Amino acid sequence: MADLRLSFKEMCAEFDVTPRTLRYYEYIELLQPDRERRARFYGPRECARMKLIMRGRKFGFQLEEIRQWLMIYENEGNAAQMQAFVDMADRQMQELENQREQLDEAMSELKTLRDATAKIVT
Repeated sequence: MADLRLSFKEMCAEFDVTPRTLRYYEYIELLQPDRERRARFYGPRECARMKLIMRGRKFGFQLEEIRQWLMIYENEGNAAQMQAFVDMADRQMQELENQREQLDEAMSELKTLRDATAKIVT
């Protein structure tokens, strides 16, 4: 895949995304495929960017955060991008920790209510 270009359909299959998702990523300028007439082709740069986008989504980053982070590399270089990632990751880990606490609390309350209801039913 490193030396090849992927077609639109191949890109969707490679990253398990819908055509709508891929078009949207282009629309918001996360990806900029080569165009030949109506066909789109994705080279190594776009594939690498797509890997970063997918990883960012997995960790819960917003698309705008990902877009800005990708722009840092183009405008300021690798070191600035890595520092920005550390800062983003710190913020996101705190957000995920807050979500975990909320989930733990909801699960505890649900279990308590379930157990109390089960005692009444039996």
